[in-house]
Amino acid sequence: MMKRFLVSMVMGAVLALPVKAQTDEKRDYIDLGYSFQKGQKFELKQESRSETYTTVDDVMQRVTRDFNNTISIDIDDVNPGHAYLTFRYKELKFNFNARNQNILVDANVPNDKEPFQAALKSILDHPFTVDISSTGFINKITGLDELLDKASATFTNLKDDEQDAYKKLMKDQFGTNAFRSWLEQLLVIYPVRSIKTGTRWEENVPIRTGLVGSIDLYWNLQTWDAQTAKINGTGKVSTNKVETFTIEDGIQATAEISGDIMTNYLIDRNTGLPSICAQNTEMNGTYTYKANKAKRIKKDIKVPVKIVTNASYKIKQMK
Repeated sequence: MMKRFLVSMVMGAVLALPVKAQTDEKRDYIDLGYSFQKGQKFELKQESRSETYTTVDDVMQRVTRDFNNTISIDIDDVNPGHAYLTFRYKELKFNFNARNQNILVDANVPNDKEPFQAALKSILDHPFTVDISSTGFINKITGLDELLDKASATFTNLKDDEQDAYKKLMKDQFGTNAFRSWLEQLLVIYPVRSIKTGTRWEENVPIRTGLVGSIDLYWNLQTWDAQTAKINGTGKVSTNKVETFTIEDGIQATAEISGDIMTNYLIDRNTGLPSICAQNTEMNGTYTYKANKAKRIKKDIKVPVKIVTNASYKIKQMK
């Protein structure tokens, strides 16, 4: 009888082990995603600097863009699987510096000599909406291009070529595609499955502004606790070398460029938003300027190019 009892105990322990192992394994896994409640409010602060170096006829030229922005985010509505977020620029500072042009603008500070200031001021406090899925896919951005169309009315007193240049700069920096592009790199696109420390996942998104190509994004869950998760992100950028695009001077070009994005995120697990995001991008390659009589380019020319961008973002819940 005793022998049978001991056997039963041993068998019971053996049978219990897989159940305990399963419980421990479940504790190792977490679900990450975007979870909002209607009425929540957030504030996003962005600081970034982008430098583009090109070498033409052995002369290096540099174009720089600096942003220092504050954006409010209101959760307007939440449906199963996605949410509607309303964005408003509250502060908008932009510095563009190129060979023939220097634009330094604070949208809140009047500057009659700079047409771009009035255009950016007209964007402040006006809403546009982002429809985002619970995993982080951006379904749609509504109202931003309409804001820019109205803002472009401030350029009507300029010469036609100046109007075109300002409108292009406005669209390239603040249009729907530009906004969506940096938002896709700021927000992690989460996997639909539960993950554990060391899990790696990936997505592919197009380059939406300027260059034509795609970005392979990879994420890795490093550590996590009840409130936060630390995620490392990397990206591989590659351009389509036969598709043309337009650079600052209105020159048509193709690009054979590749590069890397390195990102560190501190995620608020309650919402899925990054409390802090630091990002560095470096790309190298060649532009091919297309022959253009109007631009005095007699034949196609190869132009070495390097693009470096450093950006930091902070998102704080206000309500």
